Amino acid sequence: MIIDIHVHSQPKRNMPAPHSDTWFATPWELIEAYDHGGVDKAVLLPCTNPENVHMIQSNEEVIGIWEDYPDRFIPFCNIDPRQCFRTPDADLSYMMSWYKDLGCRGIGEVCANLYFDDPLVENLFDHAEKTGLVLTFHVATRQGGTYGLVDDLGLPRFEQQIQKHPDLTWLCHSQAWWSHVSGDVNEENWGSYPKGPVTEGGRCVELIRKYPTVYGDLSAGSGFNAISRDPDFGYWFLEEFQDQLCYGTDICSPKKAFAFFDEGLLKFLRDGLAEAKLSQQAFDKITCSNAQRILNL
Repeated sequence: MIIDIHVHSQPKRNMPAPHSDTWFATPWELIEAYDHGGVDKAVLLPCTNPENVHMIQSNEEVIGIWEDYPDRFIPFCNIDPRQCFRTPDADLSYMMSWYKDLGCRGIGEVCANLYFDDPLVENLFDHAEKTGLVLTFHVATRQGGTYGLVDDLGLPRFEQQIQKHPDLTWLCHSQAWWSHVSGDVNEENWGSYPKGPVTEGGRCVELIRKYPTVYGDLSAGSGFNAISRDPDFGYWFLEEFQDQLCYGTDICSPKKAFAFFDEGLLKFLRDGLAEAKLSQQAFDKITCSNAQRILNL
C-alpha cells in the first residue's frame, strides 16, 4: 500500500484562482491519477486559512469527500488559530475533539500567516497536543504577501515550539522547511528551491535527528527538490531517517496530477529501490507504514 500524506481536493469545480484557470482536483480526478500512479490512499487537508486560498474550504467538505470515498481518502480537519474571538484562551480542543470524533486524523495544512510563537499559534499547538492530533504546517519566511507560519532563518521559533510541546507530532512542509536540508541555506534562497550539492549542517537533518516527534512531509516540489537535488545525499537521507519521513504529493491541480507519478518523488523512490540505493524496508516505511503509525490507521 502507498499513502499520500498531503493532498487537497474539492467535491466539484469551483471558482478558479485569480488570473488563472487552475483549481483543486475533484476526488475522481485524484482517484484517476492515483490509479495511474499506484497510490492507494491520500490524506485530505482542508484549506481554511484565508491567506493561501481565494475560497475558504470547510472541514465538513473534506469529511464529505471521505464519506463518499472511504477506501481512498483520510480526512484531516483544519483549525485557524484566530477562531473563537481571536484570543489565546480559546478552547480549540472543543472543535478538535468534535472533528476527531467524526474521523479526522490530524490538523492541517496550517497556513495562518502568524509567527510560530504568536500566543494564538501556541494555543493551537497546546490543544493539538492535548487532543492527540498530528499537525501538518507550512513554513513562511515573512508576514504579509504570503502564507504559512513564520520563522527566521535556522527555524529557531519552530524548535522552541517542539520543546514546549514534546507530545505533539509535527509534519513539516514547504520550501522554507526543506531548503534547510542543506547547511549553506541563506536569507536569499531559504524560501525557494535551492539547487546543487547538499552541505553538512542542515537544520532539517538536525531537528529530525534530535526530536522523534518531527517528521518530514516530502510532498510538493519542495520535498522532491530536497531529496533529488543531490541524489547521493537524498538516498542517504531517506535511508537514515526512514522512520520519520512520509511520502506525499500536494497535488493542487488536475492538470499536473499525472506528472507527480511519471517524473516525481514516487519515481525517485521506485528507481532507488530498483537500483538498490534504497532498501525495501525504507521504501515501505516512507510510503506507507509511517503514515499508518502516526495516524493510527
